[in-house]
Amino acid sequence: MAALWLGVLIGVSFLATPVKFQAQSLDLPTALDVGRVTFALATKVEWGLWGLLVGASAWGRVRIGWLLVGLLGAILAAQSFWLLPILDERVAQIIAGEVVASTPHHLIYVVLEGLKAVLLILVVAVGLRRLT
Repeated sequence: MAALWLGVLIGVSFLATPVKFQAQSLDLPTALDVGRVTFALATKVEWGLWGLLVGASAWGRVRIGWLLVGLLGAILAAQSFWLLPILDERVAQIIAGEVVASTPHHLIYVVLEGLKAVLLILVVAVGLRRLT
């Protein structure tokens, strides 16, 4: 589960999203709107994968695994219920042609994505270690 989630995270956050902004024919409001829709769906998929990971972790008795899964849930909650609504509002303002002031919210989201990737790598490593 963690490896699949890591693949989704890398594909959406670290590949598709940055590349989208390099397409010269795609204007900023459209790129931002596509990103908003993409991250809304990706977040739902991540919650599903997190739930499956919680279920899979129930079979194991590794404390570090539970700690990592808990941290992943906390990051996902912060992104879903705090950061994404703020970022979605900013996207709506930009699409409406408004000028928005710079805030740290996008950077915080990016840092949390990186932390999520590291934690998922650790979950995969813990899982692989249990297999050997």
